[in-house]
This record gives sequence, structure tokens and C-alpha cells, in this order.
Amino acid sequence: MKKITLILSTAFLAFGVQAQIMSEDFESYSPGDYMGVVSPTYWTTWSGTTGGAEDAQVTNAQANSGTQSIRLVSNATGGGPQDVVLDFGQQYSTGIFTYESAMYVVTGKTAYFNFQATPVIGTTWALNVNAAAGSLNIDDGITANLAVGSYTPGTWFNLKIEANLTLNIWKAYINGTQFGTWTNGVNTIASIDLFPLQGSDFYVDDVMFDHQTFTLPNNNAAVSGINVGGNIVGNNPYPTVTVVNAGANAITSFDVTIDYNGSQYVQNVTGQNISSTNSYDAVYTTALPLIAGSLPVTATVSNMNGAGVDDDPADDAITVTINPVVPAAGKMVVGEEATGTWCQWCPRGAVFMDRFEQDFGPFWAGIAVHNGDPMTDAPYDTGIGALIGGYPSALVDRGADVDPSAMTNDFYARLQTAPVAFISTTSTWNAITRDLVVTVTADFQSAATSSYKLAVVLTEDDVTGTGSGYNQSNAYAGGGNGVMGGYEALPSSVPAAIMVYDHVARGIMPSFGGDPTSFPATVNAGDVHSKTYTFNLDASWDEQQINIIGMMMSPNGRIDNASKSGIEALNAITDLEQNFKGFGIYPNPASSYAIVEIQLESTSDVHLRLIDMSGKEIAARNYGALETSSTIQLNTADLNGGVYLVELTVNGQRMTKRLVIE
Repeated sequence: MKKITLILSTAFLAFGVQAQIMSEDFESYSPGDYMGVVSPTYWTTWSGTTGGAEDAQVTNAQANSGTQSIRLVSNATGGGPQDVVLDFGQQYSTGIFTYESAMYVVTGKTAYFNFQATPVIGTTWALNVNAAAGSLNIDDGITANLAVGSYTPGTWFNLKIEANLTLNIWKAYINGTQFGTWTNGVNTIASIDLFPLQGSDFYVDDVMFDHQTFTLPNNNAAVSGINVGGNIVGNNPYPTVTVVNAGANAITSFDVTIDYNGSQYVQNVTGQNISSTNSYDAVYTTALPLIAGSLPVTATVSNMNGAGVDDDPADDAITVTINPVVPAAGKMVVGEEATGTWCQWCPRGAVFMDRFEQDFGPFWAGIAVHNGDPMTDAPYDTGIGALIGGYPSALVDRGADVDPSAMTNDFYARLQTAPVAFISTTSTWNAITRDLVVTVTADFQSAATSSYKLAVVLTEDDVTGTGSGYNQSNAYAGGGNGVMGGYEALPSSVPAAIMVYDHVARGIMPSFGGDPTSFPATVNAGDVHSKTYTFNLDASWDEQQINIIGMMMSPNGRIDNASKSGIEALNAITDLEQNFKGFGIYPNPASSYAIVEIQLESTSDVHLRLIDMSGKEIAARNYGALETSSTIQLNTADLNGGVYLVELTVNGQRMTKRLVIE
């Protein structure tokens, strides 16, 4: 089994008293027995070869009940060779299927398994489950974070997955407590594949599976899933609630209500014709302002077809508990992916880089560092090559070398690490010479030394090209290695004509390791220091798609903090100093208010905007002609904590600074 997917958070289990097709506690065997040999009716391996390295052996080292279990462990690059399959005997596509087991994930290690959707393994994945660092995450290979829960490393926990295949309503439980409900992208089940990834070490005990029939009522709307849409305080997402027609008659209208933090958010859905067993995603047009702390989110469907209560009120609501991550003030995390068009597994990196950009954009700066293809930047390629063991690989703030699919835990850890300095960039662009002058500024929040270093990276999105060098090698062709963001539907060599590359590293200045002359020997909290670098953009690069990433490296080589922006004042020769002498914000961080101070050379037309990190305009005002020195007060008392951009336009020329609201 060569499938490698997400890593994040969740767990599931609860033993019920019911008839079971199969149950196994491993007590009737001897330690060292191979399951594919002693129980071939249900147990086999990915290749079908039992009794060897792929198989699982009974062990008495750990047990949830009795004295025995099975162990899955790997330190090999790519995982395995263990690849153990529990065959459910047939493909289930209707009724209620239940899988249950006890799991023990060794402290500091991970666990992974998947559900196969068809009797022929390796054809279609129905579900992926990743456990790491106390968090367990479920995805279907299409949508990430379908269910996210917690477990205690080094302790047995019960996991249960219940799938109503008739309605496509899947639920997950840990120790009897439900932590997720969702609609699955693939709605059939045939087997489970226990596959230890590199760094996995886990035990499985008390396994059972069962199947029961299900009969539809006449009129019934059921909530099958809620996707809050985000997990970071200050990044206000737009949730989606999935409603299934769990009855025989069509649904034409309904209301959905989300209860969170003492407020209700209602979405009315009309003009539909949802037939029996089909579902509808109610996408909210109102954002859900996330706050710090563990709080329940309840989604309720009501007023089906304007008739009030339906035939089964028990499935009208689901509740999930969320505990959004609180980012450190002013923090942005950098993800550097080592990739190449020649690398057959590198589509995985592209998929996860795009996913991070979508999920974490305001707090994430992604950089795809190419090797051995026409998009290679030699200095950057050489620098990152010394820090990785192969392709694809990824570094989060230049930490440990990880698979691109495994950046999530590192991202959240770094997001909550307070930076030594806030980073910002300003730029001037000369469309005639194609010179881009970038100034990167560090606003120190704590003391530092000259061992810290600044650098600036340029990336480009929507890069295309011609010739074989732009063809992308693709190991996911045909789906034999699982679902991977659509690459499973593309050929093994994806033609350049249909490939578009994002986050492409175009240059890093002054060097991969940063500028050793960035700061004086002693830097105090409150000090502000800047460095300026000039890039000459290649004529083939699209300046409209260029991203500027400023970053500061710590003495240990890790990236302390970063910022991301586009090119200011495109298609113009800009000299900000001709218009104003100074632009400051205080206090910063702010709580109830912030003062924008502007020092102008002469009377100038001034426009100011406050923008959140998703690009949404919070406030804007045209102040008209202001004279030499002016102050503008911003009321921030009603804003959520987080990072905002204050955009100042003077006589048509723009400059931005970060404002942190606590």
C-alpha cells in the first residue's frame, strides 16, 4: 500500500452491545503468529502474501483486553513493509456498517489506516485516518478534516466508525463520544488496510465489524455534517452544513441554524428538489467569528418543506466541539516544498501546498523550490537540497524534513510560537527596467542580536510553460496509489499544456541563509531595522502573479517570522518619499484603538483602508486633501484579535503596514 495522505487530529470508538459479523480479541493465538496464516478468512495483506514482512504478528507487549494484540510499526522511508488487510467479505453500499477497534499509539509515534471501497484493493480509497501527537484526523481523499478529535498517546482508546451507507451519513466516536459527522466522497466499504507510515508505531485490539439494514421514513431531513471552514482564531470562516434527504419524499426547502458562542446563524434554503438519499451543502454567506476556547457548535435543520417537524427529529441536529488555535501576534509561517517536474510523487506536494494556501492563507507563505526542471532557481535549490533527504520533502519554518502531507502539526506548533520580530515589506516597481526594489522591515518585539538575518523571496503563481521539462511525472495516474487532488485522473506524464504551477520560487536575496549584515550587535525590543534588495524580473515572469515573502532567520537557522505581499504600485515608477516622510501606527499591538500617524511633504490626497488577512475590507475612508502632519484614529474595540493590514494611499501610491489587535 503506497498511499500517503493527511495528518492532523481525531479518534474514534465505543463498544456497543449488538450482533457482530466478526469480532477478534487475538486471545486464541500464540505470540508470534501471523494473522494472515492463522485467520485467513478475514486477514490478509496488500499483496496477498501472508506470513512474512507484510503481515501482522500477535504480540503480548500490549493489550486492551486480555493479554494480546497486534502491532504495526515502520521506520522505513515511505512506510511499511507491513500492509495488513482485514477483509469485510463483500462490498457494502447500503444499510448501516459499523467498524470498531481499540488502538494504542506509542508516545511520539503515529498511526494510519484506510478503508478500501471495492473488493479489489488499491482501486479506490473510501477513507483515511491519521493519528499523530494526540490528534486524529479523518479525510476521504477529497475533503480534509472531515472529523477531528483527540486521544491520549501511550493509552488505549476505543474507536468506532458508523456509516449509514443508504443516506451517506458517516459518524466517528472516541471512547463512546461522537466527534464527527460527515458525508463521504466515496460511499462504499469493502476492507480496512492497516499501514504504518514512516514513524508509525501502534497496536490494535478488540476488532469488530457489523452490518444492518436501514428503512427510510417518508419525510425526513437529516444533518449529516458540519464543516466550520477553519480552525484559527481571527480567520473567520464561512461554514457549510450538509443536509441529507433521509426520507422517501423530495425536499424543496428547509432552514439551517448554527448555534455557537451564544449566537445563532440562520441560512434559509429554498427552490430545491433534493431527491431521496441525496444531499445538499448549505454554504453560509455569513462568517462564523471563531474565538479562543473549547466550545460546541450545533447545526440544526428545521422547517422541511415549510411543514415544521419531520418524521425523525432525532437526526435533525449534530454537535461538534471546536477549540480554534490562537496564533501568536503577528506570526506568519513559511512552508518550503522541495519538488520537481521529474518527481513522480511530487504532485502530492502540489496538492498539499494548495490545500494549506486555501485553509491557512492569512498565516501561511508557501514556497515551491524546484529541482532539475526549467523552474529551478539554483541558489535556492542548493540551499534546500542540503536540508532534505529526498523528493518530495517539506520544511516548516526550516524545521525537520517532513513529507508535504505531514506539515500540519508543525504549522500549528509554529503558528503559536511568538516571533522575535514582526516582519513587513514595501516595494517599488519599474515597469520599464523591470526592477523590483523590496524593503524588508523587522519590528522587534523582544531583544535580539546580529545573529538574526533578513531575506526576501519572490514566488510566482500560475506558471505555465512548453516543452517536456514542464511535463509533470505522476505516480497517481489511474488511481492505484489513491486519490490525490485530481491527479489520479491524469496521465503518468501530465502534459505541459494542462499543467499550472503555483508558489514557484523565483529568487531569494541576498542568500538562502539570509543577510549577516541585517542588524547591529545589540537589538532592543522596540527597535526597527530594514534592508533593501533589488530584483530584476525576467521578461517571462508575470509581475501580476509575483508574491514577495520577507522573512527573518533565527541564529539556529529556523525562520522566526515572515510576511507576504504583492508588488505595490504595479506599472508605475514609485518613490514614496516624494509624497510623505513617515507612516506609523501606535499602539501596535492595539486593543481598543490605534492611531495612524502620517507625515506629509506637502498637501496630498489620502485614502486609508483596514483589511483583514483574508483580503476582506473592514473599513475604508477617503480623507481628501490632508496637510503636512495628520493623525487618524481607528476604533478597534469591536474587532476580533488577529493581524490586519492598514493600507495608506497617498496621491495614488500605496503603502501597507501590519496592525496586530489583541
